[in-house]
Order: sequence, then C-alpha cells, then structure tokens
Amino acid sequence: MMSGLPPDIWQPVSLTIELAVITTVILLIVGTPVAWWLSRSKAPWKEGVAAVVAMPLVLPPTVLGFYLLVLMGPDGPGGALASLWGGRTLAFTFGGLVFGSVIYSMPFVVQPIRNAFDAIGDRPLEVAATLRASPMKAFWTVAMPLARPGFLAGAVLGFAHTVGEFGIVLMIGGNIPGSTKVLSVAIYDYVETSQWREANILAGGMAAFAFVVILTMMILEKRTARLRG
Repeated sequence: MMSGLPPDIWQPVSLTIELAVITTVILLIVGTPVAWWLSRSKAPWKEGVAAVVAMPLVLPPTVLGFYLLVLMGPDGPGGALASLWGGRTLAFTFGGLVFGSVIYSMPFVVQPIRNAFDAIGDRPLEVAATLRASPMKAFWTVAMPLARPGFLAGAVLGFAHTVGEFGIVLMIGGNIPGSTKVLSVAIYDYVETSQWREANILAGGMAAFAFVVILTMMILEKRTARLRG
C-alpha cells in the first residue's frame, strides 16, 4: 500500500472491480444468445432489435440514467422487486448499479460476439450438420470455439466500459461509500475537494488501464481478421 494515501482510496477500486466482473459475466451469459440470434436469424425485424441493443452507444448517459431511475424507483418494477426483501427501490444500491451497467455496456459485448459469429459463415455449421451434429452440439463444438476472439473482445470491452462509467453510475447509484462509490465517482470527489494527489493516482491508473485495453483490442482484432480470412 502506498504510504500517505487515505485507506478509503482502495474501497472504490475494489468496488469497481467487483462491479465490472459481475457485469461482464452477466453480459457474456445474456449477450451470447442475443448475438447468436442477431447473427443467424432471418427475421426482417432483427435489425430493429439490434438497434435497441445498440442505443446506449448514442443515448446521453443522463437520458438512460433517468429512465433507469424510473424503472428502479419505488413506483417501477425495481421497487416491486426490492419490496421482496423489504427495500423500496433498486436505485442507489449495488444491485441497481449492476442492472444499469448491464444495460449500458450491452452493445460493447453483443457486437463483437455477433461479428465473430458472422465471420464464421455457414460452411462450418453445414459440415457439422452432415456429421449428424445437432444444432446445439454444433453451436458448442463449432461456433463457440471459432468465435473465441469475439468473446475475448466482448469481455475486455464490457469490463473496461464498466470500469470507466461515470454519468450512469452517478445518476442511479449516487455516491455512497462502500456501496455505490465507484472509481470514476471517487476521482470526481477528489477533484471537487482539491485532493489532487489522490485524484492523480486513480486517474493515472485508469489511463494505464485504458492503454492495456486498447493494446489488447488491437491484438484481438488481428486474430479476428485472420478468422475472417
């Protein structure tokens, strides 16, 4: 531990990592069937579904945050769900942060996986079918291994995007230490209170993390390009 730093500086770091890990796992579980359907479906309205999934890319965080607050508030579905364990709302809770992060980071996971499934084409699956593999077996033994670069890219992007969230988490989570005060909010707090050293350490760490993410994505993109070739 670095000397002279307040002990609470590590709390938002650990909370952010926990949030990013949980969000990424959920997104891989939920996003995989969505990406597969978008890649293989012939439905004429599938691009409408793709547009809905991609909306967080262009929606201002305040707009998305507002509607998430409505959904998770006492009068929304989130309030009804929270009442099951005696709560009033999912907003300003860690569970609310997870829900909001899943929605906000969804396109960053679904799109790379969909692109990887698209790159596979029909031929490998047709070969698997001639060998009497069921569609489910072909998916697990053929499509999933071939789409591995897309899954790695989706996991990296989903994790990184969750780590860097600010507007959404501030709106739906607030600034509750140990519960919703994540890394980006902590940096904002340090700047607001003129704690420049602490802000610089956290911001520098995030800049280094961003470099690693970009380098990783460049490497994965080369692997995906070889798959397409």
